[in-house]
Amino acid sequence: MKTICFVVGVSFFIGCSKKQLDDNAIIKEFETSPGQYSAYTIQKGAHYCDQNLIKSIGVAEMNFMVKFDSSAIYQTELPENQYAVNKLWGFSEGTSNHYNSARIGWSWTDNALRLYGYAYVSGQLHYQEITSAPIGAEINCSIKLDAENYLFTVNGVSVNLPRGTSGSQASGYQQYPYFGGSEVAPHLFTILIKSL
Repeated sequence: MKTICFVVGVSFFIGCSKKQLDDNAIIKEFETSPGQYSAYTIQKGAHYCDQNLIKSIGVAEMNFMVKFDSSAIYQTELPENQYAVNKLWGFSEGTSNHYNSARIGWSWTDNALRLYGYAYVSGQLHYQEITSAPIGAEINCSIKLDAENYLFTVNGVSVNLPRGTSGSQASGYQQYPYFGGSEVAPHLFTILIKSL
């Protein structure tokens, strides 16, 4: 019996190690690198994008370009959900994105693609529309932090939102494209993102 438990334990350890190596390889495959767009897809019926792996980050500023194609045009089942803010790109500060985090958000409302500053501050949600942008255009985005605020900028237009932590750098996890709140994606979404 002891031999069987030992074999099972060793197999489990090897399986976990191989899984970790596979995940690291996948992260490298989908990481955005300067000068190159990567495609992020959210399947119909899903919230999370397919490329949604754990990646720790430490940043004082996050800069990226994004392109939305016509898949960013959508209609929700419940009319009030059309005004929910989907999440595009950003970071958590700590382990929970619902406690302290900063992201650029997006929605398709009133026949326009709209981008938002979107932050959780000690568990409380804050968001504000920044600007709208045309489908197919390159959109320049950044999130910059100071001791008390996040500065969200899209194509040169900025908004400030409060920050729940302090320090010169955020330490947490990469946050990827996500659709909805209470509703799932009504169709396949494809979003192109390039780190700067």
